[in-house]
Amino acid sequence: MKIQLSEHFTYKKLFCFCLPTVATMLFTSLYVIADGFFVSNFVGKTAFAAVNLIMPFLMITGCFGFMIGTGGSALVGKTLGEGSPEKANRYFTMMVYLTLIIGVVLAVSGFIFMRPIAYLLGATDAMIGDCVAYGRIMNTFTTAYMLQYLFQSFFVTAQKPQLGFWVTVAAGLANIVLDALFVGVLGWGVKGAAWASVIGQCIGGVLPLFYFMRPNHSLLQLKKTGLEIQILAKACFNGSSELMTSISASLVGILYNFQLLKYAGENGVAAYGVVMYTHMIFAAIFLGYAIGTAPIISYHYGAGNHSELKNMLKKSIIIMLGGGIAMLAMACVLASPLAKIFVGYDEGLFVLTKQALSIYAFAFILYGVNVFASSFFTALNNGGVSAAISFMRTLVFQTAAVLLLPLLIGLEGIWWAVTLAEVLAMAVSAAFVVAKGKQYHYLD
Repeated sequence: MKIQLSEHFTYKKLFCFCLPTVATMLFTSLYVIADGFFVSNFVGKTAFAAVNLIMPFLMITGCFGFMIGTGGSALVGKTLGEGSPEKANRYFTMMVYLTLIIGVVLAVSGFIFMRPIAYLLGATDAMIGDCVAYGRIMNTFTTAYMLQYLFQSFFVTAQKPQLGFWVTVAAGLANIVLDALFVGVLGWGVKGAAWASVIGQCIGGVLPLFYFMRPNHSLLQLKKTGLEIQILAKACFNGSSELMTSISASLVGILYNFQLLKYAGENGVAAYGVVMYTHMIFAAIFLGYAIGTAPIISYHYGAGNHSELKNMLKKSIIIMLGGGIAMLAMACVLASPLAKIFVGYDEGLFVLTKQALSIYAFAFILYGVNVFASSFFTALNNGGVSAAISFMRTLVFQTAAVLLLPLLIGLEGIWWAVTLAEVLAMAVSAAFVVAKGKQYHYLD
């Protein structure tokens, strides 16, 4: 079914249009999780804890591509809706150039400072070697990682979400197969897991670059352009909420690790790693939907089609709430088998991980609604509101909760922290949606 951005979207069309993007995000999550599975089962829990300790920093660097992709695709989608395809292609090209420049800077600086960064994150003497080895290999190829995030958004804007899905499938399968080979068969340890990941990222980030460089049948193609600072700044500001979400989530992840080292030791960090892998799988569905719907919202905003904005908001909230309830039920059912897959070799760690997963799962009820609310305002090119929702949700509420709840109820407070943060964020999201209704006419 070929669906245009300009169409009226029923539930069926929404699912069909967003399914490739959801699947793309799922595959992205699955092949990241493959590293954790093979490291945990073939190298050991200390190496597994080391990978999870350095991962938040690596996620921060990659998410600059997510910022440029979400903010830039909203601007490009709006420009397409205004009937200016040439201008949209110039903007798209600028976003790719900016990603390449930032990626090189981050790759060089991260490689140089990886050891002090690992110590700063709380690495012990037993973990530092694996942290640095894994971190340096991954960070060297951070440009490809950023491009992969960038093109995930722009494939949707180009009306080619299926192509984006197949590129990610190829990248994911390569990563999983190479993980099995490098870690499981050849015994290369965390270095093998890192090399498997970066090869997959190169497939996911570099192949789309060649696609858009050549004449193609999508709405977008790389063209000759300069760097317009005002346009780049606008795109980055608009996507700052997604960057804020990613950086805040990584910073909160670092804080979780500090708290867990304090309350549960190395086992706590390992258990949190399994929780985060599970979170990535479920969050990928919500993020995929948000990325998939953003160009639709941007297009109709640019075209002044207020009734379709109202339609998208109403249907999306219903989908996200229903999905959240389904995710809670699924996470509770899968808590034991997931814990068994990753850490079944250690009974104490298995029990701790199962308990953590069962508690953390309640956050999924409202997670999707808050993610969509932030994405909705990004798509409307209102980066300020989007950033405010993300900032309060991830940095303020989660930080406060993970610091204060353990003082009241101990270790369980760490696992309940994210649920409390989502409840508070829901109030903020609802307030902004109501307050901005007249400005954007989606409540008329």
